[in-house]
Amino acid sequence: MSIPNLLTLLRIVLIPCFVVVFYQDAHWARLAATIVFVIAALTDLFDGYLARRLGQITKLGAFLDPVADKLMVAVALVLLLQADPRVLMALPVAVIISREITISALREWMAEIGARSQVAVSSLGKIKTTAQMTALIMMIFRDDIGPIPIYEIGFVSLYLAAALTLWSMCLYLWAAWPELKKNR
Repeated sequence: MSIPNLLTLLRIVLIPCFVVVFYQDAHWARLAATIVFVIAALTDLFDGYLARRLGQITKLGAFLDPVADKLMVAVALVLLLQADPRVLMALPVAVIISREITISALREWMAEIGARSQVAVSSLGKIKTTAQMTALIMMIFRDDIGPIPIYEIGFVSLYLAAALTLWSMCLYLWAAWPELKKNR
């Protein structure tokens, strides 16, 4: 088992830890949940970098990495929506989760027809992920830092992430459109 794959597996293992800590009714819970989420986000940053740097890119890693990312983000979004069950919160959550399902299905289908490279991860996808992670970290932490309204900034950032999510989805669909419109 390579170090990058272990980091990816750690991210998956951190999901139930994150959920348990998120629901603790203690003064330290928000900070602890934020730390767990940040550790998971950092494993996402380092597993791919290390896999490329160490020449340890594997099929298992290529499969697990996006799954771990989507699971962590989806779980965080669902928990935040449960904690703040407003329509304004539900909208970006629905957009982000729906996009992830759509693009995962699109990538699977494109791989099946031998055109996976047309929907490879783009730089916009990396920007979208950074915006999502930043928004989620702020919203999980929730507490103001002095006069800085952390949750509110995170909430606005979540809308920015949702907009980037829609934009990147449109670009992926546009790239796949020639294959999608073919009769097979």
